[in-house]
Amino acid sequence: MQAIVVVTTVGTEEQAYLIARELVARRQAACVNIIPGIRSMYRWKGKICKDGELLLVVKTLEGEFEGVAATIRELHNYELPEILSFGVGEAEPRFLQWIADSVDKQADFVDEEEEEMAFADSDED
Repeated sequence: MQAIVVVTTVGTEEQAYLIARELVARRQAACVNIIPGIRSMYRWKGKICKDGELLLVVKTLEGEFEGVAATIRELHNYELPEILSFGVGEAEPRFLQWIADSVDKQADFVDEEEEEMAFADSDED
């Protein structure tokens, strides 16, 4: 069981929340940290650009990388999103097990936000 950390940057809080939520809801990631206040300077199409961004730090397993990358590409509005993976050299064993349990597609899963939305919709009827 090899843990990895995947990072990507996004331009808006809304985009960060959408990608983070989908990665967790699809059980491709155990957790996504959203870190605001990133300043990025980069070369794009011959120009030097600088932008404010948010950094997403995705905790998952190596076997989930392709799914994580596909979800980021699907939901990201950048033409070329940053998708970088770093292997975790060592991890606290219980935390590593939590990551593995969180991405287990066979485990029971309750999405409290979806339940709240469904409850709110039924109240409108």
